[in-house]
Amino acid sequence: MNDATIEAQLQAIQRKLDDISEELAVARKQRQEMQELKEDLTIIAKDMFNTAVEELEDVAPFIRTGDFLHLVKKILRNTNNITGAISKLESALDFIEDARPVGKELFNDALEKLDEFDRKGYFKFFEASLEIVDNVVTHFTVEDVRLLADNIVTILETVKNLTQPEMLQALNNGLNVYQNLDPRNVPEYTVLKAFRELHTPEMRRGIGFIISFLKNVTVEQTQAA
Repeated sequence: MNDATIEAQLQAIQRKLDDISEELAVARKQRQEMQELKEDLTIIAKDMFNTAVEELEDVAPFIRTGDFLHLVKKILRNTNNITGAISKLESALDFIEDARPVGKELFNDALEKLDEFDRKGYFKFFEASLEIVDNVVTHFTVEDVRLLADNIVTILETVKNLTQPEMLQALNNGLNVYQNLDPRNVPEYTVLKAFRELHTPEMRRGIGFIISFLKNVTVEQTQAA
């Protein structure tokens, strides 16, 4: 064996020794890190244990040793129920996840509708309506409201009768006549001329209407009494 071969073998052995040294250094570093981690976890576990002991001291008077065993047995007996509840919860979460796009769309539609109401003035109208309610509350007493409740049927019947087409037509005719009259340019009537007017067909029908109206009002009042 010549010197070159021996030199090559020595270099190969040296490289292997270097690799082994590196591996040992890495292993030593890992052991050191694990030791440090173990020490840190030991400290944390000790702190957690001490904290748990301190916290449990507050509830210790209310807990008996058998309570834990009873709780474990109860959990084991209701394993199927707990599993079913978890399955339902998972189904509910899946449903919520599936319904999220629909809910988002509904929320956007609601925002658009609210914006439309705002542009049309619904909210301002509602705000003004609150002032009406405030004025009603301010100017009327509780007794007035009770009287209104007692007579609401009569009031609604009156409003119903007033909104009938023939009644609205009669009121509209009366308003038209009043608008066409000029109080500053009303013709003057003497007693003789007034008596003459009483004999016209229009006045006779008018007097008949007034008499019939007053007569029927009296009859209604008599029947109501």
